[in-house]
Amino acid sequence: MRSHAKQNTSTEGRTSAVVRHSVPLLPQPRYWLLWGIALAAAVLAIGFSVQSVAGLTANEFGVDQELSRHHVGALTTVAMALNFLFAPVAGVCIVLVIGLYVFLVRKSFVRAVMFVLFACSGWVASEVFKLIVARHRPNPALLFDPLAPETGSNSFPSGHTAFAVALAFAVYFLVRGTRWGVFTAWAGAVLAVVVAWSRIYIGVHYPSDVVASFLATSAIVIVLAGLWNRYVPRVIGRLPFGVASEATSSEATATQAHGS
Repeated sequence: MRSHAKQNTSTEGRTSAVVRHSVPLLPQPRYWLLWGIALAAAVLAIGFSVQSVAGLTANEFGVDQELSRHHVGALTTVAMALNFLFAPVAGVCIVLVIGLYVFLVRKSFVRAVMFVLFACSGWVASEVFKLIVARHRPNPALLFDPLAPETGSNSFPSGHTAFAVALAFAVYFLVRGTRWGVFTAWAGAVLAVVVAWSRIYIGVHYPSDVVASFLATSAIVIVLAGLWNRYVPRVIGRLPFGVASEATSSEATATQAHGS
């Protein structure tokens, strides 16, 4: 009986270790929920301010008009390429390709789910705040050179920028701890800033729209990271099949082969 109990304890220990190895723990601030709430509150404060304070939107529109008067061929090409790549259709394709690569090639279902979850979180955050704030986009008729005229009450925050920020977080979480970690973090940050610039350059967003996108996406990423670290390892560890069982089975097979 003691031997049986020791064997069960040993198996549970190995399973727990495999689960910890299979489920990456993500960086999070100590008071992650409060940080998420504070950032979300900041987004709402900016959104309601630009909607209610006279003159703020007019001043911001001056930035759009100034950029519209000084469009340059090479910059316009970059901005329009980013407009296409970070739109929902192309964005979904990017997320699916990377997610499938992680799942099928890197053989990690958990990391594939993690990547897709965090990469799509920016869209979710932006859509929620768009519905709450309902800010109208810059009037393309008043721009000197409208490159991609858009209208509607979905200006705040920028979905393209939110997706770029979320994608940067998601890719970094995949490679964190490797030699590519620091490079990916900086490259993702630069890409997100360039996408934010392109939205103002094209004339479809105000500066505060793209600033709010960074805050909104950071809020949801922080909250998701906290929930992931708190609950996902427990869920995976309790599954009767799946990642933990498959990993443990693979470890047992390898041990038997080594012993024989």
